[in-house]
Amino acid sequence: MLDKNYWENRYQNGETGWDAGRVTTPIKTFIESLTHKDQKILVPGAGNGHEYEYLIQQGFTNAYMLDIVLAPLQNAAARLPQVPAEHFIHGDFFSHTGAYDLIIEQTFFCAINPELRDAYVSQMHKLLQPGGILAGLMFCFPLTAEGPPFGGSIAEYEHRFSTLFNIKKMEPAYNSIKPRQDRELFVIFEKK
Repeated sequence: MLDKNYWENRYQNGETGWDAGRVTTPIKTFIESLTHKDQKILVPGAGNGHEYEYLIQQGFTNAYMLDIVLAPLQNAAARLPQVPAEHFIHGDFFSHTGAYDLIIEQTFFCAINPELRDAYVSQMHKLLQPGGILAGLMFCFPLTAEGPPFGGSIAEYEHRFSTLFNIKKMEPAYNSIKPRQDRELFVIFEKK
């Protein structure tokens, strides 16, 4: 079960091989392209929050990070003492409420049980303002029963997202970090 206890145990045991230790290049490049510093942003399944930290460093003060595990939120809060405590949300993505202009996806989709993928799409749609954007990285390798991470494909993402989102971009990430080269798609989905 990929529940709260599973993820808490991974952090307690130092089993965080997914953590790049810094903002990954595709997300960094995307954040640097953003011009509206006051937009409301969510980074769900944020882990230690390197992408979130980069948003704050770039002046996005209306940004929030969400994780089901408390430890990574505490890690990020310790690195960012200037950020109000309510911007570090300890909770379940699927029961979270809010209205965001932008949600940053940093391979969170691939970390959840594949049975929850349609619920993920629906929840993303609910959390975004009209015309809001879901942007970031999704893995592109065959879906297997072994994971996380669980794979996915362009065909699957088109099938799952196209009903509720306009697919603005979905292409191989040209600037992935080395361990993820040729395994990531950079996506921009706009809420219909």
